Amino acid sequence: MVKFYEHVFNYEHPWHNVTYAFWLRYPNPFASHVLSVDVLDRHVDERGVLKITRLVLKKGKAPQWFPKSFIKSSEAYVIEESEVNPTTRTMVTRTKNLNHVRIMQIEETQTFTQHANNSEWTSCKTEARILSRFGWGMTSRIEGFGQSNFAANTIKARKGMSHILQLIREKQFSHSSQAHA
Repeated sequence: MVKFYEHVFNYEHPWHNVTYAFWLRYPNPFASHVLSVDVLDRHVDERGVLKITRLVLKKGKAPQWFPKSFIKSSEAYVIEESEVNPTTRTMVTRTKNLNHVRIMQIEETQTFTQHANNSEWTSCKTEARILSRFGWGMTSRIEGFGQSNFAANTIKARKGMSHILQLIREKQFSHSSQAHA
């Protein structure tokens, strides 16, 4: 059985700042589990859409009840494919883990759009699909763990983004103050 997660969060920041913060979000104090991020491909297509593929290395923990002998490494590679359309002010990111997929595969899609009622805000819709093919009577328990862990991690991710957005706001304010001095 597959578990799902869906949530919409509104950042009280304009779309261009939120999408900029997305690319700057690592490192931050709330993402110590992210070990590295590498850009594999980056190009602008014929429609003017920026497409970026990144490889992210993360460190995770298996739950106490999970047999340790099944996981040789706590590190997981995650592929992240993003499309940024400045004309429609839409950024869509898709991520999924590349290893440990039999134990648990997580596919996440985030859609960042200008808020419908406030052009100075940005809506972020997060959708995730959590699937285990492990079997041995543990599939449902693994998926439940993945779902609750994913929900907890989205809170940390929002805190990390808010941290980066605050740094951007301070820098913009600093530049604005210096320009008027």
